Amino acid sequence: MCKIKPRNFSSSESVERVMDQVEKYIMTRLYKSVFCPETTDDENKDLATQNRIRALHWVTIQMLCVSMDEEIPEVSDNVVKAITDVIEMDSKRVPRDKLACITRCSKHIFSAIKITKNEPASADDFLPALIYIVLKANPPRLQSNIQYITRFCNPSRLMTGEDGYYFTNLCCAVAFIEKLDAQSLNLSPEEFERYMSGQASPRHPSCDGSWPKTSPEHGSTTTNPVLAQLHQNLELLSSLSSRQEKLMECAQSLQSDLLSWQDSVQQEVQDILEKYPLEIRPPIASAIDADNVENNRLPPPLTPQVFSG
Repeated sequence: MCKIKPRNFSSSESVERVMDQVEKYIMTRLYKSVFCPETTDDENKDLATQNRIRALHWVTIQMLCVSMDEEIPEVSDNVVKAITDVIEMDSKRVPRDKLACITRCSKHIFSAIKITKNEPASADDFLPALIYIVLKANPPRLQSNIQYITRFCNPSRLMTGEDGYYFTNLCCAVAFIEKLDAQSLNLSPEEFERYMSGQASPRHPSCDGSWPKTSPEHGSTTTNPVLAQLHQNLELLSSLSSRQEKLMECAQSLQSDLLSWQDSVQQEVQDILEKYPLEIRPPIASAIDADNVENNRLPPPLTPQVFSG
């Protein structure tokens, strides 16, 4: 008699696979009910974080001391993929799939740093770069996704392994962004407030007044050409605004001078009229139209004459 050997589900790997399938089935069915529920303040936190990231749009890669050179095509490609992955997290329903997006994003960041520095990236390099990616991506419903993963993901996956490590770093990055201040970016409080209010835009000129260049051999970072163009446009707009203000001041001054000149001319005319009033006399009739002219003295009218040929 043939005996069927039962499958061994005692191993941790098998149990993990079963739990993943159960998690996928349950969370896919319950996603709309348990993601960002009305009983929590997740939505308010999402809006607060989104507005905070928008207000920090001026933060540059140099301020965060990120070791990524976006001038290198491979680095720029990895940055774009990292941004895409962290944004894609919101489209997933299963906590494990959301974690996978975070993991892929983080691996692209490590690749970008490695290409820039020509050596493996360290944890000290990774966190500032992750903060930079989050600021550039401004992922939708970021807080809700973090809370969803925390509440419903397999605890063992969050406590161990690379998924848990990358997720912990994402939570640290969001916390840093929420508490980011002038000291965090090595700025004075006055500079920080001007940048936050939009009154000024950061620029990092070198000693000769030019923008710093990148040298991959020395591991330094390059100014993004898009940011350089942005600063140039802002300076041009500022110059145009100043010129417009001066033009408006000149126009208002000219208008005031014209009004004053008009008043003075009218006053002079009035003074002349008062000093030399005009006398309006009736017109003198000509002799031919006078009543005392004797019509009989006028020459007879010409009569036509007919000449025969």
